[in-house]
Formats: sequence, C-alpha cells, structure tokens
Amino acid sequence: MSETRRTIGGLNVDNVLHDFVERELLPLLDIEAAAFWSGLESIIDELTPVNRELLLARDILQQKIDDWHESRPDAGFDHDEYVDFLRGIGYLVPTGEPFSISTTNVDPEIADVAGPQLVVPVSNARFAINATNARWGSLYDALYGTDVIDEADGRDRSAAYNPVRGEAVIAYARAFLDRTIPLASGSHADVGAYGIDDDGAFTPALHDPTQFAGHREDGERQSYLFVNHGLHIELCIDAGHPIGKTDKAHVSDVVLESAVTTIQDCEDSVAAVDAEDKASVYRNWLGLMRGDLAATFDKGGKPMTRELAADRSYVAPNGEPFTLSGRSLLLVRNVGHLMTNDAVRDRNNDDVFEGILDAVITTGCALVNRGQSARLPNSRYGSIYIVKPKMHGPDEVAFTDTLFARVEDLYGIERNTLKVGVMDEERRTTVNLGECIRAVSERLVFINTGFLDRTGDEIHTSMRAGPVLPKEAIKAQPWINAYEDWNVDVGIRCGLPGKAQIGKGMWPKPDEMRQMMETKQAHPEAGANCAWVPSPTAATLHAMHYHAVDVRARQTELASRELASLDDILTPPLGDASDLTAEQIQRELDNNAQGILGYVVRWIDQGVGCSKVPDINDVGLMEDRATLRISSQHMANWLLHGVTNESQVRETFERMAKVVDEQNAGDPSYRRMSDDFSSSIAFEAACDLVFRGCEQPSGYTEPLLHAHRRRLKASLRG
Repeated sequence: MSETRRTIGGLNVDNVLHDFVERELLPLLDIEAAAFWSGLESIIDELTPVNRELLLARDILQQKIDDWHESRPDAGFDHDEYVDFLRGIGYLVPTGEPFSISTTNVDPEIADVAGPQLVVPVSNARFAINATNARWGSLYDALYGTDVIDEADGRDRSAAYNPVRGEAVIAYARAFLDRTIPLASGSHADVGAYGIDDDGAFTPALHDPTQFAGHREDGERQSYLFVNHGLHIELCIDAGHPIGKTDKAHVSDVVLESAVTTIQDCEDSVAAVDAEDKASVYRNWLGLMRGDLAATFDKGGKPMTRELAADRSYVAPNGEPFTLSGRSLLLVRNVGHLMTNDAVRDRNNDDVFEGILDAVITTGCALVNRGQSARLPNSRYGSIYIVKPKMHGPDEVAFTDTLFARVEDLYGIERNTLKVGVMDEERRTTVNLGECIRAVSERLVFINTGFLDRTGDEIHTSMRAGPVLPKEAIKAQPWINAYEDWNVDVGIRCGLPGKAQIGKGMWPKPDEMRQMMETKQAHPEAGANCAWVPSPTAATLHAMHYHAVDVRARQTELASRELASLDDILTPPLGDASDLTAEQIQRELDNNAQGILGYVVRWIDQGVGCSKVPDINDVGLMEDRATLRISSQHMANWLLHGVTNESQVRETFERMAKVVDEQNAGDPSYRRMSDDFSSSIAFEAACDLVFRGCEQPSGYTEPLLHAHRRRLKASLRG
C-alpha cells in the first residue's frame, strides 16, 4: 500500500483528503472521526450500486434513441412518431397530479428577493471572496469603469479621474433614482441636500415614503437606505469625499444591493481531478463558512489582502437598530452523478462517486457556519443550499433526495436541512421537469435554464438523427424559446414563487456591459427571479433590471398563460448540410476549434476551470465546461454526418492552435501548442473531445479533461 494513502474500515483514503477532514474539518464539528468515516462508508456502500444503475439507464436510453434514428436513415423526422417512441421507452414519463412544493425554512434572499446571481469557482479564494462581497456594489464605479457610459464628447476612461465622464455617471445615477425611488415632486438631480426631519421622515419627501428603510452615520458621512422590489439602495453623503465635495447634495456614491445570492462552484468552473484539488476546493468552502477565508495578492507592486465583508448596521425610521448581511447568501454547487475521484476508494478499490463525496464534505463545511458569530450566519434558518447539476430525469433527482437524507442522518441534522437546486440543463430533465420537481418537493429551492449545457445534451441525444444547424442558427430555433418558457411555466405551476428561485443563464461577455444592460432585462421580464452574471460589476448593473421589473407581479401575470410547447422542445435543431457553403462550414469549424482550444489549454496546462477566454474575434467570453460541451459535440456531429472530415478538422485545430498561442503570448506560464503538436497534452485533449465526442457519456467533457489533466500533473511530478 502506498504511503500516500491509508485504509479506514472498508475505505482507502488519500492522505491529503484524510488530513483535511481530520485536522481541519472534524475539529469544528460535533462528530468523531470514526463515526464520520463509518458513516461515509455506509453511504458509499448503499448508494454506489444505485448510482451505477442510474448511469446504466442513461446509456440504455441513449442506445435506444441512437438505434431508432439509425434504423430510419431515409424516413425523415416524424415528430409524432418520435414522441410516441420516447414515451414507449420511458424517456418521457407520465405526468402526475398538480402539486406545489412544500419547502420550508428558506431565506428571503432565495424565497422573496429577485436579483442577480454570481457563479464563481470556489477553488480561487480571491474570486470566491470577491463574489461573496458583491452583495453590495458601487453604482458609480460600475458605470464609470464600463462601456455603459460611452466615451464620446470627452467622456473617455483615462488613468486619472475624468470629471466629464464623472458628470455623465452622476446624471445616469440620478435618473435611476428618479425611476426607482422618485420624489414626491421634482428630480433627484435638483436636490441640494438630503436628510431626516424631526419626525424621522426622509427629506425631500418621497413619492412613496415607505421606501425609506433607514440610515446610518459615521462622523461626517451619512448613508440613507431605501428599498424597492425587495432590493436595497444606499445613498452615500460625504462632503469630504473627492466626488461628494463637488456635488451640490454631497452625494459621494449610490450603492446597490447587487449579488443577492452566489453559487460557490465545485463543478464546471473548477479543474479538480484528484485529492489535492478536492481538498483545496473544500478548504476554501470551509473558509467561507467559517468566515475567515482571506486572499493576499499583488496589485501595483503592493500586497493586498481580501477578506469577507462586515455586516451593515442601520437605524430604522422608528429608531430601532437593525443589521443587513454584508455578503451574498451562498449556495454550493456539487458535481453531478457521473464522475468518480480517487480521493477515496471503496471496499472494491474503485474510485468513489464524486457527487457522494461532495455532498458529505460540503455539508460538513456548511455546518461549521452555525458556530461562527462574528457575522450574520449564511442562513438565518440553518439551511444548507446545494445546487445539483447534470441530472437526467426524475429518478436521478430522487436519488439526490435520498443521498441528502443519508447525509442529514450522518450529521444528525433535521430532515430537509439540505436544500437542493435542480439545474434544468439536460433534455430528459426538461421534458419531465414537473416530475423532477416533485421528487424533491420538500427541499427544492432553485431551478434554472442553461443554453450551453442544454444544447450540448440536445446535440448528443439526437446525434444519430442527422447534422445539426450552425450554433447561431440553433439559438433561433423554436425549441430554445419553448425550453426557456417551459422552465418558468412549470416552476410557477409547481408553486416556486415565494419559496424558490427560477433562474436564467449567464451573460457571457464581461466587457460588454452596455449590451448586457440593453438585453438582460428580458430575464426578469420572463419571470426569472435570478439570473447569472460574470462579475461583481455586472451584478451591480444587472440589479437595476430588478428595480425596473417587479418579478413577483410578473410571475403572477405569467401564471395564466398557456404552457409552453413540449412539441417544440422535442424538435431537434437539425439542418440540411447541403444548404451550407464551404466557407460557412469552415467558419463554423474555425469558431468551434478556437473556442475549444482556448479553454482546454488553460484547463489542462494551468488547472483553470473558468476564465475570460478571447474568442476568434478577440472578444473576451466567460468560459466553462458548458461552452466546451456544445462546441465539441457540434463538431463531432458534423464529423459523424460528413459535413466535414477528419483531415479538415485536424487542419482546423492546428491552424487555430497558432491563433490561440498568439492570443496567450503575454502569459509567461503559457505552454505553446503549435511548437510541437505531438507533445502537447492540451492539444491532444482538445482533439479527443471531437474525434471521440460521439462516445462520451451524454457528450460530457469531464472524463477526457480529467484524464488528460492527471497525465499533465503526473508529467510535472516526473
């Protein structure tokens, strides 16, 4: 037995994970080490066979779908026959009686308040802290530093403060205040002073006086707190501030409640392939829950340290003090049911399912939060919020419910303490969404849509049906709008409003904030009470959309509309390849290959699971494995159906590798692929994702990425 591992009962545990659990986690919990390992072993023994059966069921259904398509090469696509076939094989399950979820002890940030949501790799402490602290954000900074304010007529973003641009920022913010907390008469732009009268009322008078929520003072600085649609706005007054002293009302900033919730991610945005990586991920999550996670980094040649923000104290209009959290409410995203990890091996010396390990250890870390007292707890009710991705259908969701119940028993906590977020990103979950929700109706707090993963699964499910359309054309097909509306419609019918989040996907362009402001209000208008944004700055800007839209009222309106079309959802985005020119095909291949390489080279060589990656036009896009899944499956589909061929794809990858190498020329830690394609593990991984794409389970990229990343790490160790 290697000295890097140890045997505990029937488990074989990597020492790195063992030491984290016994030296860092368990001393903070009321559970002995022997009981912990015994409990983990029992869960693994009981649920591993069930997990395997569920994965086998995926494979069987996919094989039946593949066989059905291949048996009808010249029959065309008959929608009604296809749907009957899916019902016959159990892919579509019967719909039960109407019901409403009964989840209790849900914090208002999830149940009641609509607002932006961040998703951040918990493996990066600095990013994790920044996202957690993004509960509050400066509107002035967000406007000044982005393209929401254009640079015409002297409004350029220069190194030194530009007062012309500053005036444009102030004017934009005052107009926002007029729309959101309007005065009884006049405009905020004309106010000479803000204050509180002898009766405790805000002056000048508001159109709706109940929007004034409180104030706080710190020497010469005052802050006035308002609320609209459940979100807070803080008006900061400071005559000594560089901005405040030039403002006639001495307004130094407008601070918005921004990222109301944040998902700390252990899955798609991290590259965690072994015990060392998993321990690092768990350690950061533990630090967040303990309240002492910190990150020191160099900025401008000076060391800086980021820590978790303090709470914010105010005095209500009636004179009573109260406190608001200074941080986002945190959810943690575990991995799905597919992957295994050798951090722990079972009694058969098989790597354990990573999702089981995540559930046990992230829950233990979250329980530590109950003991910290320096700040408000993450959950006022002691609830633990776990987002579960990549589940296929009601049986897999029910398995998560069982897993969570076993984890609750291990720690001796009340049933349904663990709340679940179900990501609606696989087609078998979409078309059976109501029954998926029913399977966790006592602990559900979140559903959402995600175009990229959902499209990747769409392509893989219908891989043998024929060539799919180009990616941009896929976005215009009826199925995607039907899918987005179906998620909201089913969520409303299952009673989520007031109890759970209905979410929408990521804005992918962190530098294109003007475009985001012009388009992303569509998400709250669609009835979503949260939507993903790529940065704290984007969260502050996106918060303005929730001030413009009363999401609860919008959900009430949408409750009476006709349910979105399941027929549209079950129409694959197939195309006629003969309609495409050679130039169109090559352009699509170039775009896909460049995106795959740009992401994979950082994942494999640097262990970076999420970052801003320049696309083929040098536009920075926030990329994670979901983007990779759709691009690789798209190329695999075209290769399978003869839209392209192996030599063209390989030539495209080699040519695009040179593009990606040049895009990363300024990174001293970057390893060039094009210097020697045969020795680049990253390049090999990217090619494998396409050439072996049809055989990957559900088209997932994790199995290949993990294998190649482990190879790279082994080579570095010598």
